[in-house]
Amino acid sequence: MKAAFCGNDNASAYDISAGVLKNVCFVDALNLVPHVFLLFITFPILFIGWGSQSSKVQIHHNTWLHFPGHNLRWILTFTLLFVHVCEIAEGIVSDANMKSRHLHLFLPAMMGFVAATTAIVYYHNIETSNFPKLLLALFLYWIMAFVTKTIKLVRYCEDGVTFSQLRFCITGIMVILYGLLMAVEINVIRVRRYVFFMNPQKVKPPEDLQDLGVRFLQPFVNLLSKATYWWMNTLIISAHKKPIDLKAIGKLPIAMRALTNYVCLKEAYEEQKKKVANQPNKIPSIWLAMYRAFGRPILLSSTFRYLADLLGFAGPLCISGIVESLQNRTDTTGKSNETSTSYLSSQDFLKNAYVLAVLLFLALILQRTFLQASYYVTIETGINLRGALLAMIYNKILRLSTSNLSMGEMTLGQINNLVAIETNQLMWFLFLCPNLWAMPVQIIMGVILLYNLLRVSALVGAAVIVLLAPIQYFIATKLAEAQKSTLDYSTERLKKTNEILKGIKLLKLYAWEHIFCTSVEETRTKELISLKTFALYTSLSIFMNAAIPIAAVLATFVTYEYQNEATLQPYQAFASLSLFHILVTPLFLLSTVVRFAVKAVISVQKLNEFLISDEIGDDSWRSAESSLTYESCKKHTGLHTKAINRKQPLRHQLDSYEQPPRRQPRPFETDDIAIKVTNGYFSWGSGLATLSNINIRIPTGQMTMIVGQVGCGKSSLLLAILGEMQTLEGKVLWNNINETDPSCEATRSRNRYSVAYAAQKPWLLNATVEENIIFGSPFNKQRYKAVTDACSLQPDIDLLPFGDQTEIGERGINLSGGQRQRICVARALYQNTNIVFLDDPFSALDIHLSDHLMQEGILKFLQEDKRTLILVTHKLQYLPHADWIIAMKDGYVLREGTLKDIQTKDVELYEHWKTLMNRQDQELEKDMETDQTTLERKTLRRAMYPRESKAQLEDEDEEEEEEEDDDDNMSTVMRLRTKMPWRTCWRYLTSGGFFLLFLMIFSKLLKHSVIVAIDYWLARWTSMENKTGDSIERNRENKSHHVAVFSTLCGAGIVLCLVTSLTVEWMGLTAAKNLHHNLLNKIILGPIRFFDTTPLGLILNRFSADTNIIDQHIPPTLESLTRSTLLCLSAIGMISYATPWFLVALVPLGVAFYFIQKYFRVASKDLQELDDSTQLPLLCHFSETAEGLTTIRAFRHEARFKQHMLELTDTNNIAYLFLSAANRWLEVRTDYLGACIVLTAAVTSITYEPDSGVLGLGLLYALTITNYLNWVVRNLADLEVQMGAVKKVNSFLTMESENYEGTMDPSQVPKDWPQEGEIKIEDLCVRYENNLKPVLKHVKAYIKPGQKVGICGRTGSGKSSLSLAFFRMVDIFDGKIVIDGIDICKLPLHTLRSRLSIILQDPILFSGSIRFNLDPECKCTDDRLWEALEIAQLKNMVKSLPGGLDAVVTEGGENFSVGQRQLFCLARAFVRKSSILIMDEATASIDMATENILQKVVMTAFVDRTVVTIAHRVSQILDGDIVLVLSEGVLAECDSASNLLLKEDGLFTTLVKTNK
Repeated sequence: MKAAFCGNDNASAYDISAGVLKNVCFVDALNLVPHVFLLFITFPILFIGWGSQSSKVQIHHNTWLHFPGHNLRWILTFTLLFVHVCEIAEGIVSDANMKSRHLHLFLPAMMGFVAATTAIVYYHNIETSNFPKLLLALFLYWIMAFVTKTIKLVRYCEDGVTFSQLRFCITGIMVILYGLLMAVEINVIRVRRYVFFMNPQKVKPPEDLQDLGVRFLQPFVNLLSKATYWWMNTLIISAHKKPIDLKAIGKLPIAMRALTNYVCLKEAYEEQKKKVANQPNKIPSIWLAMYRAFGRPILLSSTFRYLADLLGFAGPLCISGIVESLQNRTDTTGKSNETSTSYLSSQDFLKNAYVLAVLLFLALILQRTFLQASYYVTIETGINLRGALLAMIYNKILRLSTSNLSMGEMTLGQINNLVAIETNQLMWFLFLCPNLWAMPVQIIMGVILLYNLLRVSALVGAAVIVLLAPIQYFIATKLAEAQKSTLDYSTERLKKTNEILKGIKLLKLYAWEHIFCTSVEETRTKELISLKTFALYTSLSIFMNAAIPIAAVLATFVTYEYQNEATLQPYQAFASLSLFHILVTPLFLLSTVVRFAVKAVISVQKLNEFLISDEIGDDSWRSAESSLTYESCKKHTGLHTKAINRKQPLRHQLDSYEQPPRRQPRPFETDDIAIKVTNGYFSWGSGLATLSNINIRIPTGQMTMIVGQVGCGKSSLLLAILGEMQTLEGKVLWNNINETDPSCEATRSRNRYSVAYAAQKPWLLNATVEENIIFGSPFNKQRYKAVTDACSLQPDIDLLPFGDQTEIGERGINLSGGQRQRICVARALYQNTNIVFLDDPFSALDIHLSDHLMQEGILKFLQEDKRTLILVTHKLQYLPHADWIIAMKDGYVLREGTLKDIQTKDVELYEHWKTLMNRQDQELEKDMETDQTTLERKTLRRAMYPRESKAQLEDEDEEEEEEEDDDDNMSTVMRLRTKMPWRTCWRYLTSGGFFLLFLMIFSKLLKHSVIVAIDYWLARWTSMENKTGDSIERNRENKSHHVAVFSTLCGAGIVLCLVTSLTVEWMGLTAAKNLHHNLLNKIILGPIRFFDTTPLGLILNRFSADTNIIDQHIPPTLESLTRSTLLCLSAIGMISYATPWFLVALVPLGVAFYFIQKYFRVASKDLQELDDSTQLPLLCHFSETAEGLTTIRAFRHEARFKQHMLELTDTNNIAYLFLSAANRWLEVRTDYLGACIVLTAAVTSITYEPDSGVLGLGLLYALTITNYLNWVVRNLADLEVQMGAVKKVNSFLTMESENYEGTMDPSQVPKDWPQEGEIKIEDLCVRYENNLKPVLKHVKAYIKPGQKVGICGRTGSGKSSLSLAFFRMVDIFDGKIVIDGIDICKLPLHTLRSRLSIILQDPILFSGSIRFNLDPECKCTDDRLWEALEIAQLKNMVKSLPGGLDAVVTEGGENFSVGQRQLFCLARAFVRKSSILIMDEATASIDMATENILQKVVMTAFVDRTVVTIAHRVSQILDGDIVLVLSEGVLAECDSASNLLLKEDGLFTTLVKTNK
């Protein structure tokens, strides 16, 4: 066929006799002019610009600046491109009906398409380089295009072409579009004045973009980049080279920061408050406040969602159109028109299969873009809402009345739940919100379209779906219940595991590990039963999801066959199949959405209760800053951009928002009084006065002591002065120091009303020691050193692995009570404040430290600074130092004055104090011997050093690895980061058992084969029925045959759906059960060295977080991954069967898919880790704030803590935002790939014309691919992260266990061994591990039966190692210990350890009963237990407890004092009638009285047993029969104590002298 611009088949084509514009061909040629003009002008500018300024290509994001009408321009241009595509298609279809090629029908349209594309590229480049003058070229282009198209439209009108012709409609739309684009261009000129005006307007990019720290660019990029997340490419690709960290994701844009959103929500909430102010019973609505603050984005998201859902129906409609047009193709023959101006009607146009294929492709692309946009907007809004709620909750916490917390109306647990659970529930509800109103529309549309296709029988199928939906809801509620009970059991199991790990040394020494292990296994069994229920409901839910569409399709088609005379057409069958798939999704989601909606309502109720709870009173000046409000924000209307000054840190801006005018303290006459309370009655919120008739004054610059019995209201008085209590009556006055007074020079630098406060219960931040002490003040080295010395903290700091840069607090290193208290006192001393409140600072300190603190810290440091000190204490020996004394009793002031005043005025009180002081002095003498501090430090050292050596080893390993990495090139690192952990996956799958693994794989494959078979049979059935021209009888037989096979296949499919979902869950459970069982046994049988070198938290993590992932997260991920992968594979198989040419197109698509998933997986993993790691500090900050409220308010550091909270919230939010943006990035790409697959499948099918049934099948499967491609990648990425848990658990499974088997058979050991208690130590050498140095070298000793032996030596001399050697807890690599003639190395470990007794230094009790603690094996009679308790002098105490022997022991034995716990341990050792008792520094942590009891018992009750005492103080072993003195692992001296003391220069003599 010849080609010519106007065609060769019509002579009049070039005739212009009637006028140039009358010639259609000429008008089309005229339309080419503007396009050619634009290309000629813009190409040189684009290329020259790019060539000369390389920055044009790599635009830095701070130059992104949108011209007015930016988004409208992009939308109009995209619409224009779409219309151009329609114009091209219309031209080509019209041309196909001609005898010769008519280029004028489609060539101008093609040029128009190129020109429109160039226009938008050109615009983007001008915009990013901010050079608006070049927009003139576009302005001219729009004018020319508008004029030429208008001429064409006018020409059509003259020819009498009407709306029924497609070409007329297209031209009309184009005229409108060009007109609008011209208007947009005029608007840019009007606003920016870049041309025709004298003074062009200068504009700056948005503030966020000037800040290079902002890397989240979604709000600032152009529309195309917004829709496709193109700006994310750099981040996702860079993740390959180096892991994404917090620096890479930068800061949040201002509009998304928690502070900005908080202000919006707060204003909306305040409005609601005002509305209900006059109605006492009504509470302000949070729902309305949230709608007012965040309603607009939710509406936008819902709009996107509606558009996406409506476009979703294009799929089924286009499929039915394509199949129908191919079916009809055989009936119709091509008709050719004679006229050169053949106009297509829209109906003819839409009957063309190729047109439908392209439309389907475009509809899919648009639908997916809108859907992802909807998801993104809701997620961003959800994150903003969460940030605002967190700030709101935090603000409220800072203003909660203390009584609320102390009276238990608001527990810390409730506050933590609000933060961790309720805010997240609301966020999730917001994510799912658009579904609530989009689903009904989707369902109604779906049913209408089905009815159109299949009439009444469609309603049968829809009814099946609707009737089965409530079952889904029922399953969902059951799932939630099962999850809750699982959680309860796992909490109990963790508690037990934690106890085991804390007391592992004792369990091993007493050979009780199996008893406790069984107890954990019992709880685990209950947990597994609950998990089984959970798994059952999960698999039912998955089954319902897969089976409902099959059941609906079966019901519909069978009804149709028997009800209608007409046969089922392929286009009807496949369009309705596709519609059923669309219908099931909203119904499946509905149950989830309803569940979340219910949860959200409950969450809002809890939030409301919290927000209207009592706040701290506003009548004292102290609260002027605590009741900070954001009232002043109302002045800043442009808060989102202008009010926040970027150059000042946020903290200052926060302060400037929230400081209401400070109330002036009331001045009073005397300057020497700092605080005065007159006629004060104070309450803890109950209305009853806790403190009554308080009239006191605190002198300035002096030390005031408050004394009195326990519970007389001393601490309450401090808190009342600080404004923490409710003032029922009276006033607290703070002195207004005269600024000009020269004597105040020293204090001028300080804030007049500033207070430092150390609470009775020490409160530490999760921060370094240094940060805890300086507490936000500027760091002054000299002052810091003075404070740490005064509080004797230096020796403790030296023990910490990183000195004062070591993290302490909840997440850091556990310090003892005394150490914590001294850090809190140091914090109060360090602050440069006028007034210092110390609430019982000596309570947890021993006498040496108390004295040192009193002398150095209080008398020297504070008095020199002339600071006012108020000290609450029980240590009356410090009274003489006080300048002023307040004696309290039962909530009122008993006496006030100096010690002299009291001595003269109240002799009785003074005498009472003197007797108390004498008693305290006697206790002191006893105390002098027990040096608690050295003990604390020893505990700390013990806790620290093993961990340090472990860390050192790890560091060395890491360094080696790093070196290896450096030698290797980057590609290996990259390869490791992109590799899936297949080996771990295989280990996980096999730990579920090979049979289940085989069953799972087999049932999965079978199920998918059956599902494909169902659809294939449908294709054959519909195609066959249309072809056969048989008799009615034969047709009826055929019908029954087809229906029977179809029903059988559907039934098999439904059954297999259930089987597969059950096998996956069952396999997951078995794997979880086996992994936990192996882990528990491995850990419990591990060597003691493992527990010394591995932090407890690390081991617990394997049992908590990792086990939870293995239990609950891996099975569903695995199920989803296998399902979506098999669906995609079966789809590709089906399309390839329908049109083999599709395989050729599949290669490039496959390559693209491979790279997308490879890059995404790495980035997703990093972002997931960032999200997890930024969540914990935020939750910790909330709980620590709630715990330290009084301290924060006393120091008046609310603003600083708020600022920190906002930073932590923003950090967590940015990580989560990037994670969701990365998910959108992936989904948009996989969706577009899916659309390409649909297009190629459709085009190849139309070209090669397979059977119409098979064609429908191929297209149906191509459509499902788009839904499942991104799930394959996301599940892969999730599985990769989750397999990390399996890997961690496996790393513990490779650990060596202790060797429990001995060379002797247990039956060979005499029942009553060891009977005598004779011990021979022969050339004993001991080490902790093969690769470590020996800790004991060639020790020889002989202990006769019944001897009392003492072992002493300096720290680290090997005393404890010797005691552990008796139990083979350490590696005896040379020599032996023989007890009663048996070498202990030959005995089975269990036998050996169960026959010896030991009392350890740290008394350990387990939760349970007293009986369980004394005899977990339940071997002894009650009489034996009572006897043991009597010997330990605990009998009366236990008898007085409810339940006697069955009385409850709380976790760690916290309901008994340390002394009592140690006595229980003694009773425990006595219950085990062993002839050998070892005491390992057993008296180290107890008071003198308990120690005396212990010593007495050892001498009497254990008189006939061999007792080996490891001495903490040498004085304990002076009356022993024999003393072993160790030095650096060698036995230095061995004799009776009296003989050893005769050696003047002996080691023992030195030890005795130094210890005295």
